[in-house]
Amino acid sequence: MPVFALIDAPVFPRPDLAEPSGLLAVGGDLRQERLLAAYRQGIFPWYDDESPILWWSPDPRPIVELPDGLQVTRRLERTIRSGRFRVSLDTDFPGVIRGCAGVRRETGDGTWLVPDMIAAYEALHAAGHAHSAEAWLDGELVGGAYGVAVGRAFFGESMFHRVTDASKVAFVVLARFLERQEFQFIDCQQATGHLRRFGAVEISRSAFMRRLRAARECPDLPGPWRLD
Repeated sequence: MPVFALIDAPVFPRPDLAEPSGLLAVGGDLRQERLLAAYRQGIFPWYDDESPILWWSPDPRPIVELPDGLQVTRRLERTIRSGRFRVSLDTDFPGVIRGCAGVRRETGDGTWLVPDMIAAYEALHAAGHAHSAEAWLDGELVGGAYGVAVGRAFFGESMFHRVTDASKVAFVVLARFLERQEFQFIDCQQATGHLRRFGAVEISRSAFMRRLRAARECPDLPGPWRLD
């Protein structure tokens, strides 16, 4: 399969034309219109500071099904209930994404949250499309997660922690908030052992696209989000 070079208009080739690795297209930009067009088709950017912008649509695709697919260990449940961490939503998106910038993905090397990516997702957050969950300990941001919402689908981007369990607690609280808002799934992009422990299962790209089309039929839930 060829890798497509994007044109100025915010359009993408069909996701099923991606290479076996999931790489679909190269180039373009990170303006809001293009990013939202990508996510609405199940496509996301991932690249490092030594490459052009790369756009991906993996097959299979790992997701956490909502409301019944999230798995939480008893130990983590006790930590959540203990109240050790205070969790908020959409309170410090810049702090969360910059915390995630220091994290290496399990599959891949290099810094993938380059400055242009950070700026682009901060703009998406300001527009109400990107969201963060923050875990606080003694008033300090010690972990979190962020992603992009389209309809009732949530595209998880990254997590970070500076204290053990902080990112896990933030992720679970976020997932349970999404459940209450009738979100249908959390896209995990890559199948890692960490996400499998939360209940992530792999489905085919075609099944993922069917799920995404259904989730897109629901209205967006713009930010800022707040816990009940």
